[in-house]
Amino acid sequence: MDAPALDAFWMPFTPNRQFKAQPRLVVSARGLNYRTADGREVLDGTSGLWCVGAGHGHPLIAEAMKRQIDTLDFASSFQVGHPGAFALAERIAALAPPGLDRVFLVNSGSEACDTAMKIALAHARARGEGQRTLFIGRERGFHGVGFGGISVGGMLNNRRAFGGAMLRADHLKATWDPHWNGTPRAFVRGQPFEGAELADELEARLIALHDASQIAAVIVEPFAGSTGVLVPPVGYLQRLREICTRHGLLLVFDEVITGFGRLGAMFAAQALGVVPDMILFAKTVSNGAAPLGGVIVSRAIHDTLMQGPAHLAELMHGYTCSGHPLACAAGLAMLDVIEDEDLLARVRDLAPHFEAAVHTLADAPGVVSIRNIGLAAGIELAPVAGAPGRRGAAAQAAAFDHGLLTRAPGDTLVLAPPFISTRADIDRMAGRLRTAIQSTHGALA
Repeated sequence: MDAPALDAFWMPFTPNRQFKAQPRLVVSARGLNYRTADGREVLDGTSGLWCVGAGHGHPLIAEAMKRQIDTLDFASSFQVGHPGAFALAERIAALAPPGLDRVFLVNSGSEACDTAMKIALAHARARGEGQRTLFIGRERGFHGVGFGGISVGGMLNNRRAFGGAMLRADHLKATWDPHWNGTPRAFVRGQPFEGAELADELEARLIALHDASQIAAVIVEPFAGSTGVLVPPVGYLQRLREICTRHGLLLVFDEVITGFGRLGAMFAAQALGVVPDMILFAKTVSNGAAPLGGVIVSRAIHDTLMQGPAHLAELMHGYTCSGHPLACAAGLAMLDVIEDEDLLARVRDLAPHFEAAVHTLADAPGVVSIRNIGLAAGIELAPVAGAPGRRGAAAQAAAFDHGLLTRAPGDTLVLAPPFISTRADIDRMAGRLRTAIQSTHGALA
């Protein structure tokens, strides 16, 4: 295959001028590896983009999608339906925490977040509480790139770029503090045991400032993945649940990254022992083989909206490809793979070795913090003075050259390996990341 021209494609979340001067293209993938045009293998240290838990090119998923496109390539979910969407929703509802058994299908995590926000606003209006229009998110949170998700999200660059067009939102502090109460914890393994009281800010400051009657929902990630794997303290999410329940606020977990296995349970809500009112999902649900996401909604919220004339839509919302047949086929096949290959148990078995491996990088030059939970870790590097993000970008590029795909939100390198990885694969990832860090540290000191 001839090398494509690069000018026309405006790449997302990418420094386009830099990339097109030194492109990094992959042309195929199988299992844990991408392959470049010149035949090099690149170990997938990020599951694609937190998506490919079962490995690339899984035959059962590919076969299911091929069968589906030969049978039914497209069907709208507006006033008609097809069996795959209903089957997928039933499967997901059966796997979700108790009480969450209604599923609205979309195509991405961004759409899932905006959908959940619309459901929260519609729920409030249906209860005669239309004044509930404020959302509470968290600093350094990421909830996609819709205007709703940017509003409740806490990533500075996203908010700075589009701040004039956002919904009403306020934010909790991030859960990460390397010097909690003066005690260093930059290299704590798993969830910190101190800091659950960070959740009390919801009640003591935000509810006190805005009044609970104005708040539609609190939306948080179980751990913040896109800003460098910020892990919540033990008990933090439980406190948020208690406060939301006490004040009648909806609690929404954004599990676009954590859903379908990343923490060794189907959902982080189950792994961490907290039941929210809605769960957002995407990414791993289809193993990245087709765009697919959704919102799992409590029966109580759903039923509150089931009113009005029976011939009118209860929620004026949806997407052309909501419940797309091909995506649903991929999702159903992925759920079979998770069950048949016992991927949740494999994650739980691999997580301790992964934790140990990433923490061996603590003595690599410039590493100032390592955070991990399940099969996710952030290795934070000291920034170059006056150029935040430059060190992380350089190390990410070097890692690719040394045969490892990683991500670098700012100066944090992220590892999120596929669930099918072996201990030897994890060791190779850590070793290649060390090489990348070492190779760039001196040049940017």
